[in-house]
Amino acid sequence: MQSAGIDRQAPSQEEVQQQLERILSSREFRLPERARRFLEFVVTETLAGRRDYLKAFTIAQAVFGRDANFDAQQDPCVRIEAGRLRRELEHYYLTDGSADRIIITIPKGGYAPVFEAVRGAEPMDMLPLDQSDRSGLPGDDAERAEVAEDPVGRDKMNRRLPRPRYRLLAAGAVIIVAAAAIMFQQMRSPGLERETASAADHRPTIIVERFDSGSGGRLGSDISRVMTDEIIEKLVRFDDIVVVTAMPRNKNGEASPEALYALQGSVRLEGSKLHSTARLVRRSDAAVIWASNYDADMTVQGTPKTQAILAGDIATAVARPFGVIFQSDTATIAGKADAFSCILSYYSYRSEMTVQAQTVAKSCLQQAVEKTPADSNIVALLSLIHLDEFRFSYQLQLKSTAATLGVAKELAERAVRLDPKNARALQALMLAQFFSDDPASALVAGAAAYASNPNDTEVAGEYGLRLSMSGEWDKGCTLISEAVGKNAGPRGYYEVGMALCAFMRGDTQAAELWSRMSDLNYNPMHRLVLLSILGARGKTQEGEEQLDWINSKAPALIPNVRREVIKRLARVEDQERFFAGMEAAGVSVQEGEAQRE
Repeated sequence: MQSAGIDRQAPSQEEVQQQLERILSSREFRLPERARRFLEFVVTETLAGRRDYLKAFTIAQAVFGRDANFDAQQDPCVRIEAGRLRRELEHYYLTDGSADRIIITIPKGGYAPVFEAVRGAEPMDMLPLDQSDRSGLPGDDAERAEVAEDPVGRDKMNRRLPRPRYRLLAAGAVIIVAAAAIMFQQMRSPGLERETASAADHRPTIIVERFDSGSGGRLGSDISRVMTDEIIEKLVRFDDIVVVTAMPRNKNGEASPEALYALQGSVRLEGSKLHSTARLVRRSDAAVIWASNYDADMTVQGTPKTQAILAGDIATAVARPFGVIFQSDTATIAGKADAFSCILSYYSYRSEMTVQAQTVAKSCLQQAVEKTPADSNIVALLSLIHLDEFRFSYQLQLKSTAATLGVAKELAERAVRLDPKNARALQALMLAQFFSDDPASALVAGAAAYASNPNDTEVAGEYGLRLSMSGEWDKGCTLISEAVGKNAGPRGYYEVGMALCAFMRGDTQAAELWSRMSDLNYNPMHRLVLLSILGARGKTQEGEEQLDWINSKAPALIPNVRREVIKRLARVEDQERFFAGMEAAGVSVQEGEAQRE
């Protein structure tokens, strides 16, 4: 890190060691045991004058327990962990470490850390914590696994100025953390390892095995290696899961049963054709819970692009929301409040869309946020479930209020502050801003969410819906179509978006087909869309059936329909097209309450 605010003189070894202790004791440094060992190892070795020996091979042996046969080209574990560590250091210096004098970074392109001091900042009285004390601190409130650095966060760090008035607060925070660590240590059971804290959220862990090469010689081997790396890179963008490349080991060197799933696969070359198979295996009973084949012609888009596309398809199929990993019955999760149980509870509720499931999921998420307030993903889901009381109020039979929307927006903003690159947090912010009548800001957040993880089908689909409803139908409908093509969930949810896309371009026949393919019982708004389409098609009798259903199941919708449509469709011409369909179906839509003719 180079900045006008950084001294050229390197800090002392004692200062660096104290800063290392400070980072590892911070609640904002949210990495598990292995990543902490990684940071300790590279800092200690550099201070000892052995920075030239910090290669992937030596780190893999010292930190990851690999043997002399370790091949960094075949096993990218060190590279992935280094990327994760860089990102978490940036997060730390944007939060707890914003007033720290000593800065520790690990520049890309190597593994040797760099130590720098902030100009004008006085050395603080840091309290180095004993190793045993630090072991009791929660270290994995929101475990992340992403190789790419955050340029926005890096720019913020580069522009950071010393803020002397915060130093006393920071010093006080260290004392509080130290005291909390000692108290926690006294409360812990003897022999309990720090891994307990890092594994507390129970996110599902997927071990990605090297894809086999069935043919193609050296080229086939290279493609299988690159495909494996590409899949890993895309999987780590999903914050609901943890990705590893080798089985975690305990202090005795024994393989840990932590990984719940194994992703296996192979590639095979036939001329210019690339064939790939992939399967997800549940490790507890070796059951194959998902499998698929992928084929592509490398002459169309070139080998690198083809590999990236196939890797994205595989990552999406494995880790997408509402997919095989997240299918569960809400009733079996009731009473639990760990992060993964609450994630399961949320996706289960969104699939069931009942007030009972919503109550269970909301309660679980509220408890989980209280337990792990720094978990951006859980805070984002809590924001979304508050938003659902606003956007699905007729289905859930809940009275939405401005206060509910305010809570949802506040939670979304908090989730983004915790992790500015969390796609789910940015998705929540997008929806909160959209329903707060700020579509321009919503689309900025949506674009950031999509850029963070374009393979997340829920992010792509929701962003596509907001683009479309804001009037950018061509761009938005393309994303909705891609989400539907990748089996985005919940079932039948995005099909209604496709119906609106066809309706707004004047293809009412396609609009009706898409509308009937959607889950009409998921949300009364889906039937409202079909009602307008049927009116535009002159199918008044069928429209009458839909209107009867709406009045029976959601009697408050039609009287408030004008407000609800305007809330969702930003352009006047789109609103008028929708209202014209309703008028043709026999619903008088006036400035006040709508009524049946």
